[in-house]
Amino acid sequence: MKQINPNEVEYLLKDKSAIHIIDVRETEEVNAGKIPTAMHIPLGLVEFKMQDLDKSKEYIIVCRSGGRSSKAATLLEDHGYKVVNMTGGMLEWNGPTE
Repeated sequence: MKQINPNEVEYLLKDKSAIHIIDVRETEEVNAGKIPTAMHIPLGLVEFKMQDLDKSKEYIIVCRSGGRSSKAATLLEDHGYKVVNMTGGMLEWNGPTE
């Protein structure tokens, strides 16, 4: 599984790169702040929402510390999606939140 660190994601956002982020944390966690432009799909719903995703795009998967995003990334990868796990999760995110 490909990985990316939070600083690299922040750089891509600042560079206005076309990136697609999926936050798999629970609603209460996301309400405290998420990466701008991130789509929220709680881990428990990824399996049911994956058909709404575009297999031609690469998705950066984010959670609190990197564990849940790793599980989601593995699930999506097993179904043919291009994914990258953000290591360290939101605990290591120093960029803007919304």
